[in-house]
Amino acid sequence: MGDALQLQSDVARAITEQVRAQLTPELKAQFTTPQPVDPEAYDSYLRGRYHIYNESFSDPETLNKAKAAFEDAIKRDANFSPAYSGLAETYVCMALFAQGHVSAAEAFRLAREAVRKALELDPNNGEAYDALGVLNWRADYDWKTADQSFSKAISLAPSFSCAHEDRAIFLAFMGRRAESLAELEKSEQIDPGPISAGAELAVLIQLREWGRLLESSRQQLSLNENDGLMHANLGLGYEGTGKFPEAIAEYQRAVELSNGGDLNAIASLGHAYAVAGHRYDAEKILRGLEQKSREGKASPYLPAIIYAGLGQKDKALDLIEKAYQEKSLDVGWIFRSDLRTDNLRSDPRFRDVLRRTGLGG
Repeated sequence: MGDALQLQSDVARAITEQVRAQLTPELKAQFTTPQPVDPEAYDSYLRGRYHIYNESFSDPETLNKAKAAFEDAIKRDANFSPAYSGLAETYVCMALFAQGHVSAAEAFRLAREAVRKALELDPNNGEAYDALGVLNWRADYDWKTADQSFSKAISLAPSFSCAHEDRAIFLAFMGRRAESLAELEKSEQIDPGPISAGAELAVLIQLREWGRLLESSRQQLSLNENDGLMHANLGLGYEGTGKFPEAIAEYQRAVELSNGGDLNAIASLGHAYAVAGHRYDAEKILRGLEQKSREGKASPYLPAIIYAGLGQKDKALDLIEKAYQEKSLDVGWIFRSDLRTDNLRSDPRFRDVLRRTGLGG
């Protein structure tokens, strides 16, 4: 069992010889330099991966289980590079989805430390480059380096579906539609599982494919009717197709299922109320989000989209500028394609922020 990685390399090399595949120097090096690993450390690593890929990468409780598994792997074998890259990915997910449990800044810091250690132990760890790509993208707003990191991850670990999924979403975020869809297809061929389905939804949101988003969200809800994120996605699809009563109902359900913890769903509900003419309800939500923003518990971008829905463009743009200066996660995720800011797009101030992000002008 201690030679499990060597066995994998032997099998991969044998297959490669049979199909006469062309290998990069980095992949050839991986076949000849695998390190023995403690079997129990490897088992803990696999458990960590299971929690992220087969349970929920956005659930704080699941992420804590993954974190504990990767930390156990490191405790058992401190030289096992994949355990550190798995831990890095867990911290990245915590930064993006577990706000309120750990600050994004702290989670990103811990993710960087884990990536650094993973690459120190194994410079050819493709999983680590994938985590680094997300850090370059979501934490640093460094689109060029993010693209390079994702490409490096795929060259080193071409069968690592998560790298293909992350790159597909990133390319959609950058507006590179054809490349994004091609990358998404690769990920689905490698692993047509729940994470791939989540990546497809993210790509559809970035590409503003509202009809397909409705279809895919309904399909996912047929598997789990109590998935709050899918209800929020369904609400976005309805809003994108101009069906505001249906959108409001789905956003309300998403907020209910998250026990009020999904601030993006709350902001979306406020925006939908505003556009549908329910001003009192929109302003009530707006006051709550502004208070959370003042306390540092919510991005300024979230009240900005409600101001946009209310037609108060100057206030919306002031908050968007603030969110940009703070490197808000929302700006680094949805700013280029967000339908909730469509009525701001002709404003020179909006175009200026878009230009400074490197996402358009």
